[in-house]
Amino acid sequence: MTDVVVVGSGIAGLTAALHAAEKGCHVTVVTKGALADTNTRWAQGGVAAVTAPDDTVDSHIADTLTAGGGLNDPVAVRTLVTEGPDRIAELVRRGVAFDRAADGDFARGLEAAHARPRVLHAGGDATGAAIQAALGSAARASAVDVREHTLLRDLVVEGGRVVGIDVETDGHRRRLRADAVILATGGAGQLYAHTTNPASATGDGIAAAVRAGAAVADLEFVQFHPTALAVGAPFLVSEAVRGDGATLIDDAGRRFAFDAHPDGELAPRDVVARANARAMARQGGRPVRLDATALGAERLAQRFPTIDAAVRARGLDWSREPIPVTPAAHYLMGGVVTDLDGRTTVPGLYAVGETARTGVHGANRLASNSLLEGAVFGARAGEAAATDTAWPQIAAPAPVPLPLVAAAKNAPAFSRTALQELMWEHAGLVRDEAGLRRAAGVLAAWAADPRPRSIEDAGLLLVAQHVVAAALARTDSVGAHFRSDESPAVASLPAPEALAC
Repeated sequence: MTDVVVVGSGIAGLTAALHAAEKGCHVTVVTKGALADTNTRWAQGGVAAVTAPDDTVDSHIADTLTAGGGLNDPVAVRTLVTEGPDRIAELVRRGVAFDRAADGDFARGLEAAHARPRVLHAGGDATGAAIQAALGSAARASAVDVREHTLLRDLVVEGGRVVGIDVETDGHRRRLRADAVILATGGAGQLYAHTTNPASATGDGIAAAVRAGAAVADLEFVQFHPTALAVGAPFLVSEAVRGDGATLIDDAGRRFAFDAHPDGELAPRDVVARANARAMARQGGRPVRLDATALGAERLAQRFPTIDAAVRARGLDWSREPIPVTPAAHYLMGGVVTDLDGRTTVPGLYAVGETARTGVHGANRLASNSLLEGAVFGARAGEAAATDTAWPQIAAPAPVPLPLVAAAKNAPAFSRTALQELMWEHAGLVRDEAGLRRAAGVLAAWAADPRPRSIEDAGLLLVAQHVVAAALARTDSVGAHFRSDESPAVASLPAPEALAC
């Protein structure tokens, strides 16, 4: 019997685990928090898929490629979109109750950069929680061995192949051997001072893969969501709210998003996030506002109950007045390079979900394609892990070396907060050579410091170095990667976001 270890318990990890178990594998799921403590659980808007008679695979593909700035892998995108409907049907079979219209068909939302309403949702804006609950129940009802509160410390590599993982539970370390290891630990939102991600999003799987010698790519492409609540703890206000008719306004009440793109508030996320940042800069850094008053209290509570509760818990009534919002780090398009079945460049090691770089997102992820990616490629990786014998050669872009910069002599003392502030200032929404080199110098100084740090902080530091290296290497602006110091010919283009349209 094939032994498979899955690290992570979101949609990608649990889908992979269930498919591997159903193929006869002995599967162990390791997750550092409780089973439901995942990025998936926080997903609001929904999952994009072609399920309507008036929608087409080609339309969804075109939208995905446009949002990705043309840097997507077209074969991966076609795989994502064509297999999406089957994965939706699987989620329904596993107990996900997607919201329905009066005629019993799926209720479909419109989100930014989609040509058609194709975003399925559950519980209004609680799609991720519904998916997490259904897959968690399915895993517990199966033969999958679930080990909660178990932290990945490292991959075990023998003879050039991953053969297991080292983990820590309640201070006790042990080794779990496996024929296949599937990394599904999510992204690295905790690299930044402002993020919509939970505290667990510390890039554990990506860091472990780098240490094991696996190829990574596209780490410069960090998506910043345009609308996180600017009151209290960061909280995502779904793009679906704008799809339902909410608008973005500045202090003068002007809808500024149209300055950046003809689609205004429904332009690709990177465009809207930078438009927000520019508007905030013009008004002394004060947040812009999301105006959902036209939707009315009843619609807001019915369609967006989770957001409605969070907004009102902060003492705001968004049915009567616009609410303050700000951009925040949201999603990492890059990650561990994989083929279409999740195989990495290191035999025995697979990666899925936000941990992976499948090529589907290119320079910028299309709204609500993340849950779809987790379902589609999680299923493929789980089945591949159950049946693989020989390991194929996995194509990967040329590696980006860490920059040759001197360690900064005036680097502040290392802390996670200091790291997050450094990345937000110099490797965030807008970047330039000087800022990125400053970040690289500080990161080099911290990396050279022999004092011990937690495995999560060490992983964040390693991932941060590779994000900055990738951002330095790409001197043009595309998608979520924006260089303010790009060539004069590009900078002189009349449209502020000409490259991202």
